[in-house]
Amino acid sequence: MRGLCAALALLATTALAETPLEELRLLGEHPVAGMAGGNLSGLAQCGDSLWAVSDREDDRLYRLTTGAAVWQAEAEPFVAPPAPESPLPWGLRMRTWVAGQVRGGGLDFEGLSCDAQGNRYLVSEAHAAVLRLSAMGEAQWLALPEAVVRQARASGMLLRFNALFEGVALDPDGERLWLAAERQRRGLLVLHRQGASWRCTGGCVLISEGGREAGPAQLGGEERPRDFSGLAFHQEKLFTLERQAHRICRRQLSDGAVERCWSFAAEALADARRYAPDYGQAEALWVDADGAWVGLDNEGRARADGELRPIVWRFAAPQGGWGARR
Repeated sequence: MRGLCAALALLATTALAETPLEELRLLGEHPVAGMAGGNLSGLAQCGDSLWAVSDREDDRLYRLTTGAAVWQAEAEPFVAPPAPESPLPWGLRMRTWVAGQVRGGGLDFEGLSCDAQGNRYLVSEAHAAVLRLSAMGEAQWLALPEAVVRQARASGMLLRFNALFEGVALDPDGERLWLAAERQRRGLLVLHRQGASWRCTGGCVLISEGGREAGPAQLGGEERPRDFSGLAFHQEKLFTLERQAHRICRRQLSDGAVERCWSFAAEALADARRYAPDYGQAEALWVDADGAWVGLDNEGRARADGELRPIVWRFAAPQGGWGARR
C-alpha cells in the first residue's frame, strides 16, 4: 500500500510539473524596518496582529505595524527556558551549535504559527523542538516524542546540516501540529496533542520526497533539490511554501499529497526584485481566505533596486479561492 501511495504521488507530481501554474497576483510589497537581526524566517496572523520571527534572535518575536507602505517591527521579548535534550545525532548538534555561535541565533527559529487562543509556536531547527509562547509571553517547550526525529530520519529526512525542520503549523484548536522538513529529503510530519504531551498517531511521517526539479524559466530552469521553506494550515488543508520552485501548494491532511499549486515566480523574479543567487529566499508563509503573506529572508543583502530590509509580500487568493479545483 505504501508503495502504491508513493507511485500515485509521483504521478501527481509529474502531472503538476507539466501543467502551467496560475500566477498569484501581488497586492502589496512591504519592507520591514526595525528587525535588528533581519533574517525574517516566519510569519503568523494571531488575532488582529501579524507577527514575525528572525532565525538570528532567540529572545523576541516582532509585532508588525502594517498601516503604511514600510512596516515597523516592534519587538516582544521573551525568555526561552533551556531547550530539551536534542534527539539529533552528536555531529549535527555540534555543527549547528558552532553555526549559532558564529552567526547568532543558537535556537535557529525557522517557522511560526498560532492557535485560536493566542499561543504562538516557534520551531527550532537547531534542536528539532517547538517552543510555545502564550499570549502573556510565557515560553514553554512542547513535550514532543523522540519518535518524530527517529521516524523522520528513518524516512531519509533530517540527515543534513541546515536541512532540518523549516516550518510549523497548528490547527486553530491547537490539537494537531505539523512540521516540515526542509530538503534532501523534504517531508511533512504530524502529531496529535494528548493532554500536556504530543503523540504520533499511526506514525509521524505523512510524506517524504527526494530528487530534484527544475526551477522557474526566469532562472534558466536549473534543477535543484525539492524543498519546503514554510508551512501553513487553512480550512483543513496544508499549504507548503516551495522556495526553489517559487510556488505555494495545497496538500491533503491525510497523506500530504499535493492537490494544486500556484506560482509567484512572475512577481518575485521581476528585474527590480532580483537578489544575488541564494539570497532573498522566500522563507515565511501565512494563508487566509483573502490571500497569502510571504516573507523573504535577505540575510542583509540588497536586491537589484537597493532595498536592504526584509520584505513581506501580500498575494491575493487565486481565482475561485484556495479551495478551487483546476
